[in-house]
Amino acid sequence: MSVRTQSSEEPAEAVHRAGFACFVGRPNAGKSTLTNALVGQKVAITSNRPQTTRHTVRGIVHREDAQLILVDTPGLHKPRTLLGERLNDVVRTTWAEVDVIGFCLPANEKLGPGDRFIAKELAGIKKTPKIAIVTKTDLVDSKALAEQLIAVDRLGKELGITWAEIVPVSATTDQQVDLLADLLTPLLPEGPALYPEGDLTDEPEQVMVAELIREAALEGVRDELPHSIAVVVEEMLPREDRPADKPLLDIHANVYIERPSQKGIIIGPKGKRLKDVGIKSRKQIEALLGTPVFLDLHVKVAKDWQRDPKQLRRLGF
Repeated sequence: MSVRTQSSEEPAEAVHRAGFACFVGRPNAGKSTLTNALVGQKVAITSNRPQTTRHTVRGIVHREDAQLILVDTPGLHKPRTLLGERLNDVVRTTWAEVDVIGFCLPANEKLGPGDRFIAKELAGIKKTPKIAIVTKTDLVDSKALAEQLIAVDRLGKELGITWAEIVPVSATTDQQVDLLADLLTPLLPEGPALYPEGDLTDEPEQVMVAELIREAALEGVRDELPHSIAVVVEEMLPREDRPADKPLLDIHANVYIERPSQKGIIIGPKGKRLKDVGIKSRKQIEALLGTPVFLDLHVKVAKDWQRDPKQLRRLGF
């Protein structure tokens, strides 16, 4: 087993590479946090709740020798609803189309049935190279980390997966994140950059704005709500009659929940929670878009939207 840690080897002849990598792993394995650390700016929403990523958010890492486009898929899981099945289909389609797959396994949790479920699926995808990424290494000591690395190596052997690399990283303390980019790069095909230099993501701005609102709405909400929240940005328009040096962007968005009883949880006593969601997400949106924003949020009930194909389509799934 070869576990990679930083070394000072000189890079070989400069060839430019560009391609797609996706991180897979069970919910809350640290995929979005890792994407953000590699890109160096917040592109995927992160939450301490499992299953917050629904869109394929692509973060773009620009390097002198390569352009690495990160496709962040939802966590693969045993589906309970139509939404769950759609999410799993998105994952499998993505795996078949990328140049390299990074399998994220948290260092602080023993390998479980969820990891095995994903590893078995990965074993069926023969051609795509796979890197095992042991995440959250800042949460364990070196003995526990060593045990996890051995367990990951063993899991690969057992299922017939040849890991191109096994690499321990901590996205929160930025340990070995650059090394991971170094290891992903040679697995990409040779070719010119696929996106312009300044781009960090190809998600439409409205989708990213909706995701930032949803992230703020998820924070501190009771456990029954994580999957029941969807956000749709109805319109984003520059306000008319503003002087050129004082622009203002009006954003009108609806926060959808499944049941009337959830409305009170989101809005909070005297509207305090919703107000906090607005303040928090507005800061993030202004940072993303680089312009002052007026954010207008409304909470609406879309009954059992996770199980209704028509509503899923309307809400973008």
